[in-house]
Formats: sequence, C-alpha cells, structure tokens
Amino acid sequence: MAEQKRDYYEVLGVDKNADEAAIKKAYRVLAKKYHPDMNPGDKEAEKKFKEASEAYAILSDPEKRRQYDQFGHSAFEQGGGAGGFGGFDFSGADFGDIFGDIFGDLFGGGRRSSYGRSNNGPMKGANIRASIRISFEEAVFGCEKELELTLKDECKTCHGTGAKPGTSKKTCPKCGGKGQVVFTRQEFFGMVRNVQTCPDCGGTGQIIEDKCPDCHGTGYIANRKTIQVTVPAGIDNGQSIRIREKGEPGTNGGPRGDLLVEVLVQRHPIFQRQDYNIFSTVPVSFAVAALGGDIAVDTVDGKVIYTVKPGTQTDTRVRLKGKGVPSLRNKDVRGDHYFTLVVQVPDKLSREAKEALKKFDELSGDTLNAAKAVEESSEKEKKKKGFFK
Repeated sequence: MAEQKRDYYEVLGVDKNADEAAIKKAYRVLAKKYHPDMNPGDKEAEKKFKEASEAYAILSDPEKRRQYDQFGHSAFEQGGGAGGFGGFDFSGADFGDIFGDIFGDLFGGGRRSSYGRSNNGPMKGANIRASIRISFEEAVFGCEKELELTLKDECKTCHGTGAKPGTSKKTCPKCGGKGQVVFTRQEFFGMVRNVQTCPDCGGTGQIIEDKCPDCHGTGYIANRKTIQVTVPAGIDNGQSIRIREKGEPGTNGGPRGDLLVEVLVQRHPIFQRQDYNIFSTVPVSFAVAALGGDIAVDTVDGKVIYTVKPGTQTDTRVRLKGKGVPSLRNKDVRGDHYFTLVVQVPDKLSREAKEALKKFDELSGDTLNAAKAVEESSEKEKKKKGFFK
C-alpha cells in the first residue's frame, strides 16, 4: 500500500492563504534543519528534507500551486519527470536562490556572491588582543602603561606587494583573476552551483611567482614595538581598551585593525569593588563603640576621620558619599564608599583591665554572674518545695 502524502501546506507549516515570501521563509527553516549535510546518516531527516523540498517545489510555482489547490496530490501523479526523487519533477523550482543564499556555508563556499566579483576591495586588518595588569588604585584613578608587542609593518623592499623588486603580481590562472571558483554538486533536487574563494590566490585574483626576499611574499615585516596605553579612571577588571589602527595591516589598501587591551585588576587587601562603589570592614574597640569617639577610616583618597556614635553596634554600615570609583563617562562623578564597623573583643587584658571590666559589668547589669544567679534561684525554689512536703 502506497504511503499517504501529507498536505503540502501542513508540511511547510503555513496557511493555505500564505504568500510567496511566507512559503519561502518556512522552507528555508526546514531546509536548514533537515538538510543531509547537517544530519549525516539520519534517514528520518533526509526523508523530511525531501518532503519539504517537494512541497516547496509545488507551492512556490504559481501554476503548480493552482493545480494542487484544485486537485490535490492527484494533479502530479501522472507522468512525473525524471529530474527529482520518487518520480517527482522539480523543474522550475527556485532552489538556486534558496541554497545559494543559505547553504553556501554547508558546502564550503561561505556567503553567496555573484560569480566574477572577487573580494579585491580594501579590507580592514584583523584585531590584536593583549592584556595588562594594574593595581586597584590605578584602576580607580587611571594611569599610563607601556605594552610591548610584535606588529607587522609594510615591507620597505617591496612596498607591501610581496613581489620581488622589478617583478609584479600576475593574474591567478585558476580563477582567471576573479578571486572565486565555481563547483557543482549533485543534490536531491538536481545540480547545485557553489561559489568558493579561490584556494590558490585567496580571493585576491593575483599570485606572486617571484617573492620578495625580505618578507617572503607576505608584504610585511614583523617589528617589536612599544605601545602607550592610557588606562581611564574607573575601569573595571576584565574590561578592554581599544587602540585604533594598532592591529594587523589591512589588505588592498584597507586600514589596520585595532589593538584590544584587556585590563586585569589586582585584588586589594582591604577594599572590594562592586560597580562604582567600594566596600571595606573597619575594626572598632569596645570602648569607642560604647562611648563614641573618632576613628581613622582608610579610603582610596587616604584616611578619613569618622565620629562613631555612642552605643554603636557591630555590623553597623556607614556610607561615605563620593569616595568610591569614578564613572568611566565622567571622572568627576564618583560612587560611594561603604564600610562596616566590627566591634573588636580584646584577647589579652592586664589584671587592672580585667578588674576594671568586672567593675563595669557589676554596674551595667552584672552579666558575669547572671548564670550563677539563676542557679541559686533554682536551688532556693527546690528547698522551698521540699519544706512543704
């Protein structure tokens, strides 16, 4: 028994009133998903790809779509052509546009372009990446750093042509100077023409037979250089600085690429950063916390005097406005510095200090004898109950 064919509109997932653009878009999605080159050895994907291609071949052709809408699958069951699969005729279907535009990368051709138009125009050079390490304070206030790199400069012997002096580049015989070559391959729907960058000339359309003895045909000489890097105030760990036209040389007269310098900020022993705010912990003695007094707080701007209020509890957070990190957009706008007060308990006391502390405890609640008082009260309660038995 022959397998029942699904409705073509259902196969593509479109409405029967869908226009040509919607049908084409739906097929692009399915073709990408189920193409055999994306699913090697997957028979189910191959079957769905064929099914979608057959549906698109019919619905993308106005005359065939009209026949299908009137008679269904029976309109194409007689006298099918030999150009497709399963006896189905794919002639007239616009697969060239679909696969030239979408699947060039699958077949190794990259983006589709018109044959005969090579990429010989000016092209910007590649970017170079490097990194520098700076201190926490340097990240806050900015600094100047030097970075040593090996950069390519135009060869003075051949002036960037790569050819030996007295000679010149020649037209590539493989592509005829077009910079691209055409390959054809058999697909399920027929022959597909695929455009690729010429492997011999790399898309330039020219080759060098007699190479420059100094640059060996590259057109560039590597030199060690020192680059001045201006680190802006407020930069954070992992952010990058772009230095224009300090990257790889461009081709065909194009500009140099850029140098991207990643900034690595060292940890600070006291300060921690979150966005443009700074956080720290400040120890405070029991006497200052209880009685109040002035303490010196470390900030990135130096020490700041802060007056602790009497009765301050541990983990009290204080805000110093405008003592944080400057904004990258405006260094005059700064975040805040938050410090947390932690009451320190002394681990070594003199005899006089211990006696004074005991006296203080007696006057402020006698907490040292609180447990003893509870035990004595419990014993009295027991004796009292025993007396009345």
